[in-house]
Amino acid sequence: MTRIIADISVSLDGFVTGPDPGPDNGLGSGGEVLHTWAFSDDPDDRRVLREATARSGAVVLGRRLFDVVDRPYGWDDKSGYGAGEVGKPAFVVVTSSPPASVRLTDLDWTFVTTGLPGAVTAARKRAEEASSDSGKDLDVVLMGGGATIGSALDAGLVDELTLHLAPVVLGAGTPLFTGAAPHTLVQRSETSTSTATHLTYDVLR
Repeated sequence: MTRIIADISVSLDGFVTGPDPGPDNGLGSGGEVLHTWAFSDDPDDRRVLREATARSGAVVLGRRLFDVVDRPYGWDDKSGYGAGEVGKPAFVVVTSSPPASVRLTDLDWTFVTTGLPGAVTAARKRAEEASSDSGKDLDVVLMGGGATIGSALDAGLVDELTLHLAPVVLGAGTPLFTGAAPHTLVQRSETSTSTATHLTYDVLR
């Protein structure tokens, strides 16, 4: 069964970027440390990344994050989705208007202008099609940014929350949780490495 999984790296004080993020500084000042685990040689880090990306039938992201990854110095063969651990799932972007052009033309992009629920519905359809083609259950992964995941949680769209908790206090940046709505979680797993604590929760609705 296709599940909706929110998956994001976060600091100990709850930020998914450092201060002053922007198109040319997507993770903000000092925010790169949040993703150290994704490029680690630790076998547990590699396993977490491999398992998480291998289940991706479709990926949802917000327009600001799309603009970061599609910029000239954004994603490439080494730093794209899954950091080389996965193929190329369908990508669904929540936006008020599609971009005039796309740099990463080798990826499958869909731009949804009807809001986050519409984007999740479109991504679920793509993930279910991919599941049928592959013969295994694949999921929809909400990769961010923080506002997209926060909005999805508040809207009751998320089945599972995976946090990669980096051992850093950033002090400021983009918060993952804004206190808009309470959420009850049930912890399913915890994996600690030298670079992160990987936590998985079921989200109760």
